[in-house]
Amino acid sequence: MRILPLAFDSLGTRSMATLVETPDLRILIDPGAALGPSRYGLPPHPIEKQRLREHKQKIKVAAKEADVLIITHYHFDHYLRDAPEIYEDKLLLIKDPESWINESQRNRARELLSKIEGKPLAIKIADKREFYFGNTKIKFSQPFPHGREGTKLGFVLMCLIESEGQKVLFSSDIGGPSYPPTAEWIIKHAPDLLIIDGPATLFIGWKEPLETLLKANELLIDILDQVRPRKVIIDHHIVRDLEWKEKIRPVIEAASREGICVETAAEFLGIKPDFLEAKRRELYGGGG
Repeated sequence: MRILPLAFDSLGTRSMATLVETPDLRILIDPGAALGPSRYGLPPHPIEKQRLREHKQKIKVAAKEADVLIITHYHFDHYLRDAPEIYEDKLLLIKDPESWINESQRNRARELLSKIEGKPLAIKIADKREFYFGNTKIKFSQPFPHGREGTKLGFVLMCLIESEGQKVLFSSDIGGPSYPPTAEWIIKHAPDLLIIDGPATLFIGWKEPLETLLKANELLIDILDQVRPRKVIIDHHIVRDLEWKEKIRPVIEAASREGICVETAAEFLGIKPDFLEAKRRELYGGGG
């Protein structure tokens, strides 16, 4: 399999857009990107806006080449709402827009489906289902909380792609994980490569209690110990905090002991991370 991160927070925008290529087909997971509307009381910097344009264009090009598009949930950084053409003649595998979904995401799903009506080759509900394409299997989880249990942010699907004896697991926005059944699903499926969003450490002590971070660290270590993936790409929510490495230090140390590579999407691509949102104050010359 070939794994190509297209747009991630470590590349400069809010996104987890990932292209997966197998001998059977090309799969584009969560074809979206967005910017944080406010950070340090500042709007997105022009550099961020330019990066967003670049990432959306990369996603559009990848979508044109893809056979299957996946939408794990309906937050704007996980699908493009303003480019209905990318869904044309594609098989679209989506989070159920009517079940295990909050009102905000339900409304967004309905808006998207209205805009793209008649364009996709087919639209199929993915929750708890498996799809086969030659020797490639795509398996979806049941809906899991967008973070800890009881969150108001709704639910997401995780996605496992298996081909040529390799397994890649895309966590979507599970927030760490910070909910034990989410970690159990990952452990059960034992991926070789885990693409995970990590805990939203920026909110610890503000919107989230310290216990959320401690639980996420504990569950991440459990995953490393029991699965021993070849590599972990950790990105998205977690890298919006410039001190993220220190806050998951126990996880990084556990990975080091096991010889497991833990890196951002940028580092996976062999380039230096560019945490534009986290550095927004710096981009504005220290204002705020």
